[in-house]
Amino acid sequence: MPDQLDQPVTRSRSRWMRWFRPGSSRSDGFGRFAEATARFMGSPKFVLYMTVFVVAWIAANMLLVKINEGAAWDPYPFILLNLAFSTQASYSAPLILLAQNRQDDRDRVTAEQDRQRAQRNLEDTEFLTREIASLRLAMNDVATRDFVRSELRDLLEELLTEERRSREEIVGEIVEELSEETDEPESHSSPHPSRSSHSSHPHSTRPQGG
Repeated sequence: MPDQLDQPVTRSRSRWMRWFRPGSSRSDGFGRFAEATARFMGSPKFVLYMTVFVVAWIAANMLLVKINEGAAWDPYPFILLNLAFSTQASYSAPLILLAQNRQDDRDRVTAEQDRQRAQRNLEDTEFLTREIASLRLAMNDVATRDFVRSELRDLLEELLTEERRSREEIVGEIVEELSEETDEPESHSSPHPSRSSHSSHPHSTRPQGG
């Protein structure tokens, strides 16, 4: 049986299945007929046709009664016409009710589909809202361009400050070394004038003694 599911059903078999299957296409066909009948009976065309039929019926019978009383098929009080109206009313009421029931079923199915669609839309909206919230939370944790720029700017300022400080330290050390080097020659050159003064006295006293 499962290997024959891909094969089309024969005409006789499909007719047999439609006949014995509950809710088959026969009920659908009769329901469509009822809806078409109810739709036609509620149209102005039906009222016009019914008026013309009644006028023609009464006029023909009255004319035949004047010509020959036995020729009229429905003389006054038009019992056959009343019977036709009663039969029409007895059939039209169930057909209209059947059409209304089918319309109610369709409305119920449509309302259920609308409810399911609205539920799916609500679920999708809630899901998207949660996703957007999670993305916002994730974006708060991710380093943005401004944050990276500010961090790089702070790092550059720190590097410049350290470089300036190191330069100042190097300059200070160089200045100290230069000051020490300048102090040392002065300390070494200070005894030479006293020696020259002592050596100059003999030369100055020698001419006086001669």
